[in-house]
Amino acid sequence: MTLLLTHTACLNHLTPPGHPERPDRLRAVAEVLAEDRFKGLVRDLAPEGDLDIVLLCHGEHYVGELRHIAPTSGMIYIDGDTSMSPGTWEAVMRGVGGAVAATDAVMEGKHQNAFVAVRPPGHHAEKSTPMGFCFFDNAAIAARHAQRKYGIKRAAIIDFDVHHGNGTQDIFWADPTVMYCSTHQMPLFPGTGAAGERGEHDTVVNAPLAPGDGGAKFRFAFENLILPQLEKFSPELVVISAGFDAHHRDPLASINLTGEDFGWVTRKLMDLADKSAGGRVVSVLEGGYDLEGLKESVASHVTALMGA
Repeated sequence: MTLLLTHTACLNHLTPPGHPERPDRLRAVAEVLAEDRFKGLVRDLAPEGDLDIVLLCHGEHYVGELRHIAPTSGMIYIDGDTSMSPGTWEAVMRGVGGAVAATDAVMEGKHQNAFVAVRPPGHHAEKSTPMGFCFFDNAAIAARHAQRKYGIKRAAIIDFDVHHGNGTQDIFWADPTVMYCSTHQMPLFPGTGAAGERGEHDTVVNAPLAPGDGGAKFRFAFENLILPQLEKFSPELVVISAGFDAHHRDPLASINLTGEDFGWVTRKLMDLADKSAGGRVVSVLEGGYDLEGLKESVASHVTALMGA
């Protein structure tokens, strides 16, 4: 069974008018997953996470400072893209808690896999820097939590968001126990993710795509660059940074994927997990800013997960 974790508190993280990372994203996900075809999902609320778990991936000073500046009224701007409202802190901590609860459920065998539908996203948050709509890296925290609590020796994070997950790469750059793999458009924000960026232990696999590339080149990158490296690494847990802004409708980039492409890559990653990780997959929502494209993509992704 597939576990779905979400929380309405994630709607209370407000962004400026016209901002692409808006509460309607989560409403769109909830709308499509309310359809009859998703009745088989086991649904639960994402709990609030603990700060000591955040410290597995982020610096203590950074975490404390972010908590300190979180507003009780109005809105503060951290950079041109990233802002905090009075509801932001709880939303961020529900994201952390959802990722951790999903990892517990999967590692303890209660569920084969899980999808964590939360916002804001996380994969741009570096060890001590919020950016790109992100504050804490939920996917990274999930992998670290699995290692600390369950003794996982090798975890893999696979990121198909159209923007490179510079935060995840930063956190695991010098770590031989976590493999980070990414397809993303290049050039594009945040400017990282060149193929030559491989980490200190050759456990970073970047497969940049050019503007206008579509499903065929996306699938080629996975089949020829990413999946072979993952199979050699043999992870005991597969974590997906599930960004859907590579969809052809998305306004922030120009990689022309369809829902079918996201379903295909999900099944490929599930096959990988079956080989080395007992089928264990934790997926955490990242980007996806066209609401119809997001609904189509999430539906394909979760349908694939439910087919376990």
